[in-house]
Amino acid sequence: MKKHFNITRVYTDAAGESHFEELQLPLTDGGPIGYLSAALPVKEIIFSEVEPSYDYDFHNAPRRQYIVLLDGGIQIETSSGETKSFAPGEVILAEDTTGKGHRTKNLEATTRRSVFISF
Repeated sequence: MKKHFNITRVYTDAAGESHFEELQLPLTDGGPIGYLSAALPVKEIIFSEVEPSYDYDFHNAPRRQYIVLLDGGIQIETSSGETKSFAPGEVILAEDTTGKGHRTKNLEATTRRSVFISF
C-alpha cells in the first residue's frame, strides 16, 4: 500500500475565482524514522499568532506558501462559495496570490498559532 501526505490547495482559476483541490504528496519508506516525502525547496519560514476573534475578510495569499496549523482550527471560504474546515496538524497550500482570494476565520475562541513556509 502506497503512503501519502494530504494537503489542501487553495488556487485561483482563469476567471479569478478561488477553489480547493486535494493533493497527495507521495511518501517513501525511510526505515526506522518512518515515511518521508521528497525534499521540497523553501525560501523562508514565518511563525504566526492571531487573536481569538480572527476573521479576515477576502484576501489573497501574500505569496505561495504552505500553512501548517499548530493549534486551533480555521474555516476557509473560497470566492466560489466553497467552505472547508481545517484542524490542528493539517497543511494548506495557499496559491491564490491573484484573483478574488479567500476568507479565513478561527473556529474556536482561542489564540491560534500557525507556521507559514514560502517557496
